[in-house]
Amino acid sequence: MSKKILSAVLAAAMTAMLAACGGSSTATTAAPAETKAEETKAEETKAEETKAEESKAEEAPAAELETVQKGKLVMVTNAEFPPYEFHDQNAIVGIDVEIAGAIAEQLGLELEIEDIAFDSIIPEIVSGKADIGAAGMTVTEDRKQNVDFSDTYAHATQVIIVKEDSEIKGVADLEGKIMGVQQGTTGDIYVSGDYGDAAVERYAKGMEAVQALAQGKVDAVVIDGEPAKQYIKEVEGLKIIDESYTDEDYAIAIKKGNTAMVEAVNAALAELKSEGKLDEIVAKYIQAEE
Repeated sequence: MSKKILSAVLAAAMTAMLAACGGSSTATTAAPAETKAEETKAEETKAEETKAEESKAEEAPAAELETVQKGKLVMVTNAEFPPYEFHDQNAIVGIDVEIAGAIAEQLGLELEIEDIAFDSIIPEIVSGKADIGAAGMTVTEDRKQNVDFSDTYAHATQVIIVKEDSEIKGVADLEGKIMGVQQGTTGDIYVSGDYGDAAVERYAKGMEAVQALAQGKVDAVVIDGEPAKQYIKEVEGLKIIDESYTDEDYAIAIKKGNTAMVEAVNAALAELKSEGKLDEIVAKYIQAEE
């Protein structure tokens, strides 16, 4: 083979090798770029799907709840129980009202309030005319036979109101006395159970029982502590004795078997507690004793 031919062959071989190396290098660098782009796109897609799932989860409570009126949370109460629910001109306000409003907002619903007699609240829920009952309602075994309850959100006591010059100093002194109560309340239930119907005078409103005490028609009134504080401010010559009648907890009444509503209300209450919103609402109406 001549030198010219050998040189030509070597040159051709070298060119082929360089071309092959160049092709290999291009393929090697292109692959990671394509993979990275695919990975980025996959991450973005996953992020969008996660966001959509979270958004769907947030909307789920209201979407899955069956309420008496579409888009509304119907609450029954007895607006004669300050500071938990009472009339302020044409509006019904109070601790329970604001808590229920905050729950409704959490669930994406509009709160609607119906003011009825206290002893009609549970029947309204049982009959399906209302979604919840919030009225400073104590959890009792008897009531649990007819409705379900949310988690408790407030602690309360039943106290005894007497005239300032009364000889009644404690629970033991109630024997043989006539006591005024608001019909259907736990005060009514406890006093009737402890002393019998003959010892009880029932009134539609707590203030009516307190006025009866001031007029000498009853010897004492057994009623929840916070409303009692409001009543003695409005009616002169009365006081709350130091010994409480009972201790109890308030919760929201819900139709028996309505698990979805119970879970939704409990979740909303838990969120309000963690945010400190419940404490803010209570503090708005009840000043801490110093």
